[in-house]
Amino acid sequence: MLVFERVYTEGLAQLSYVVGDSKAAIAAVIDPRRDIDIYLNMARAHGLRIAYVIETHIHADFVSGAQALAEQTGAELIGGRSDAYDFKLRQVEGEEILQLGQVRLQVMHSPGHTPEHISLLLFDNQQGDEPFALFTGDTLFNLDVGRPDLLGDGSEQKLAAQLFDTLMNRYVPLGERVEVYPCHGAGSACGKSIGDRQHSTLGNELLFNPALRETRSEEEFVDWLLKGMPEPPRHYARLKKVNARRAKMVGLPLPPPLSPQAFQNLAGEGDIQIVDIRSILAFGGGHVPGAINIALRNEFINWAGWMLSAERPILLVGESADDIHQAVTQLYRIGLDDIRGYLRNGMTDWQNAALPLASVGEWTVHELDRRRNDSDVLVLDVRSPAEFKGGHVPGAQHAYVAHLDSSLSELDSDKTIATYCGSGYRASIAASILKRSGFEKVVNVPGSWAAWKAADLPVE
Repeated sequence: MLVFERVYTEGLAQLSYVVGDSKAAIAAVIDPRRDIDIYLNMARAHGLRIAYVIETHIHADFVSGAQALAEQTGAELIGGRSDAYDFKLRQVEGEEILQLGQVRLQVMHSPGHTPEHISLLLFDNQQGDEPFALFTGDTLFNLDVGRPDLLGDGSEQKLAAQLFDTLMNRYVPLGERVEVYPCHGAGSACGKSIGDRQHSTLGNELLFNPALRETRSEEEFVDWLLKGMPEPPRHYARLKKVNARRAKMVGLPLPPPLSPQAFQNLAGEGDIQIVDIRSILAFGGGHVPGAINIALRNEFINWAGWMLSAERPILLVGESADDIHQAVTQLYRIGLDDIRGYLRNGMTDWQNAALPLASVGEWTVHELDRRRNDSDVLVLDVRSPAEFKGGHVPGAQHAYVAHLDSSLSELDSDKTIATYCGSGYRASIAASILKRSGFEKVVNVPGSWAAWKAADLPVE
């Protein structure tokens, strides 16, 4: 009997799968995340032996758990053919069959997102001789396709052409009834704009996916796909290298709770990154001097990857021990493991110890509108270049938050700098960077562009 379990990891918007046959008691795990207990527990619950651990490609957006899972279970580790791998695995290219009792997986080489990328056709003897599902990795998503520009070596044109061939000559002929199970859903930066559905069918994608529904030549497809491709998050290049190397078997960190004095002493060592995971309003009201605010919301893992260095230790400030644990888990999934501790009882203990407090002012969009033309105010839009180009607060200066550190010299520190983004989330990151960098008069705009538009205020 077919066993099919899907694991969705929030924040990463990542999808992995456990597939097998309960009668034969055998299974494969496809694209596992780093914290692997969930797959072990599923195997135990179904009475399965994990025989294969499969990587559709060398991932860029999370630390893979494939090596750890294979080592712990004795499973065979399988991936596409690539010279980049620096560890032992069975490299496959196409047509290989992985038998799982009455269920089987057939490998299909599907380059485009990466050169070594493989997809997996799923067969079940009880459902005929034709495949009924396709694990597409990062090649095809709901309403989107995988980006071909993550290698950073000028290969994007070639990979985009290979992606066209994979889609049109390997996927589409499979037929509209074939179900599509990708490695990512909405929120991942592995595509331009991935849709909300976590699975689909080839028929649905032919109707609604702009990559498939238009009749384009290969050349037209390449031009269309690469036009306006957003900048990949900074940590993607690092994780590509991490996932090609032999993995360090490091368990989930358990950072110690620190008294305010111990926290302050560690923070003063110079190379520490203080990360405040509280809400933007709480951070604005009072925070540890020098902290950067990356609020523990769905965007946390992506912006932690953008803004934090894997080479520097981290201290955390949160509302509760549960929040700290969630943050530690998410940081672990992108290889940020050096967490030296967290502030015990959060800012309550800090303020009761009479230690220094920093703050960020907060303006409504109406106050921003009233004051945006004042000579002592600088309105700073920290959204992406494409968002800024699509419309912004009249007179706003632009500096994308991901590169704000390199734009500080262009800002007038004598003015009150009002940061805004799409919702206030990135604006709070930007405001915290400005405060950490010595800018005294900094305000954030909660609601930001969403509130500005809702209030029907002027747009340039």
